[in-house]
Amino acid sequence: MCAGVDGVLGLALAGGAGTRVGGEDKGLLPLSGRPMVEHVLDHLRTQCERVLIVANRNLDRYASYAPTIHDEALGHAGPLAGLIAAFGFLDANRHALPRWLLTVSIDCPDAPRDLAARLHAALAARDATRCAYARIAGKPQPLFALYRIGGGPLTWKQSAQAALREHGSPWRWHTSLNAIAVDFGDGVDAFHNLNTLEDFRDYERTHD
Repeated sequence: MCAGVDGVLGLALAGGAGTRVGGEDKGLLPLSGRPMVEHVLDHLRTQCERVLIVANRNLDRYASYAPTIHDEALGHAGPLAGLIAAFGFLDANRHALPRWLLTVSIDCPDAPRDLAARLHAALAARDATRCAYARIAGKPQPLFALYRIGGGPLTWKQSAQAALREHGSPWRWHTSLNAIAVDFGDGVDAFHNLNTLEDFRDYERTHD
């Protein structure tokens, strides 16, 4: 469970095309002897009551690590397609609605362990605000976000669907929602995405 935050579902977004790793599924590539997804879920499980993966391939393999659903679109439509699928899943399972949805990217092994708590603190101070996202060194990180679910997962789904049709940008969607940024200082390493095989090797050299 999240320290000081109840009712959080953690969502790992695993729908990327892996273009810069030869089309491989980055979440399943080995990192320091374990698949990347295990590192990501380790960080989520310290903050969340439950975890979920959304992917568009290798669902059986991902399902061996956590409950897994297919994203909304064929091919690689981007993270909004994963969010749409997650909101749809929540709407279909209203008997177990979380209060909050925390999202992280599958290619970031070291998301801050206080990510949920700090985003939640920002939202708790603003009852009318529905989403908070991380910002580091002045740069928004919209895939690292906390959504106030309440009783409206269908409303969230419809909003994300409209954004996917119009532009496909999580950042532009957050702007339209008046989402708030939460500064994580200059801790770039905490949000470092591993995009290439060289990134994987560099991480292993500096973390082993």
